[in-house]
Amino acid sequence: MVRLESLFPALEVFSVFLKAVAPIFSLIVPKFQFKGANKRGIPVSRDPAALLAKYSDPLVYTVPIRVRTGHEILRISSYLLHNLKKVTVPFVVLHGTADRVTDPLASQELYTEAASRHKDLRLYEGFLHDLLFEPERDEIAADIIGWMDRTLGLQAV
Repeated sequence: MVRLESLFPALEVFSVFLKAVAPIFSLIVPKFQFKGANKRGIPVSRDPAALLAKYSDPLVYTVPIRVRTGHEILRISSYLLHNLKKVTVPFVVLHGTADRVTDPLASQELYTEAASRHKDLRLYEGFLHDLLFEPERDEIAADIIGWMDRTLGLQAV
């Protein structure tokens, strides 16, 4: 089974603590904000120009995350991870093998655990977290479009 800590490696140390206090803090101080922006944190792309464009975009969320939002992300992620066998819709998982934000093994586990008959896993060697901001973004976009074309073709039959 996929572990929540695999999706969010930084949680591994705090997982027991977070599971205990997150629901309480979510009710008491739901709007309290934790530092959430990654402007100078873990690298998410190998393309500095793409990162500059990303973090200059006013539509990219870079403000601190609220306690309630964080708790809800953890809660729904846990629910989904415990119900992967129920996933029967077609899906594709794309992951860079050098991603330090989320563990590529979690994507492999998701692919293995899900019940869907039409699923695909693409691991990009040496790529980081934001695949569509990597220098090879056109290759990744083509893979996504190709998967959609193949999947829609399957459903039309």
